[in-house]
Amino acid sequence: MKKITGLLIALLFTVSLCAQTAKELHETAKAFMRQGDHANAVLVLNRALKLEPQNISIGKDLALSYYFQQENAKALDIINPILERDEADDQAFQIAGMIYKRTDQKKEAEKMYKRALKKFPESGPLYNELGELQWEQQNFDAIRLWEKGIAADPSYAKNYYNAARFYYLTTDKVWSILYAEIFINMEPLSNRAPEMKQLLVDAYKKFYMQVSADAIAKEKNSFVKKVAANLEAQAPLTSMGIGTESLSMIRTRFIIDWFEDEKTPSFKLFSYHQQLLREGLFEAYNQWLFGSTQNLSAYQSWVNNHTDENAAFLQFQQSRVFKIPEKEYYH
Repeated sequence: MKKITGLLIALLFTVSLCAQTAKELHETAKAFMRQGDHANAVLVLNRALKLEPQNISIGKDLALSYYFQQENAKALDIINPILERDEADDQAFQIAGMIYKRTDQKKEAEKMYKRALKKFPESGPLYNELGELQWEQQNFDAIRLWEKGIAADPSYAKNYYNAARFYYLTTDKVWSILYAEIFINMEPLSNRAPEMKQLLVDAYKKFYMQVSADAIAKEKNSFVKKVAANLEAQAPLTSMGIGTESLSMIRTRFIIDWFEDEKTPSFKLFSYHQQLLREGLFEAYNQWLFGSTQNLSAYQSWVNNHTDENAAFLQFQQSRVFKIPEKEYYH
């Protein structure tokens, strides 16, 4: 009886697939993909592609599902012809890059990314992935790609993540500080956010260990020079070390000083800090940013003692999407 029931279910499923349009089949497949059921997604997408063989969206999802099924050869068979079509979008090249890297075709991947960037010079994801590929090959020109990605597509987060990590390994801690915090605000729930919070604290520590008036005077970038000088002016506040409380004071004084100059350049991150100060939420923000990483028990104690303030900050944060405006690129 169970075998008969199973056969009936399979038969009904097949009949329903046959009766659906390509669009309906695609929606069914996307539901399977969201559930992580890529085997069924492949089954349905192949039927959809037979109905509409020129549908790039279906083809991309099929290649991606094959990729997740570890069927790389089939994935390449689907995605490569798509790349040759004029209407291929940057996502198609991203999918191809994932497959090339999985199959250790790094040279082919690099050529493909460079070709894609000629077609999509404002694609943040493509700059990021080509940069990651070069970084894996110990090519330090990767930072140029991440910077180009930030300039071209300022609301794409991963270029900030990689650039922050790169600059942390150099003497240039200003950009490490700025890019790390920007990434955290763009992806506050990302599994990379805790890493960036720790890097941010460490970058502040290294900045104050290395900063000197002579180095600031020699800085050619006027934006960096202003940021560094303003941070250096708060150095006396580090006498008790760098921690959540001292960073909160340093950053409060920094923002007050920054906006006293009417000629100061606009910068979304600092405008956000100023807004939080005006709303009385900057302390809660700094506790969320640093306290949760530095001393979890102390942070939890602060939250318990400032319930309303913490709730107001979280509501404020969740009601906004943090994006960097175009033309605020100063590197």
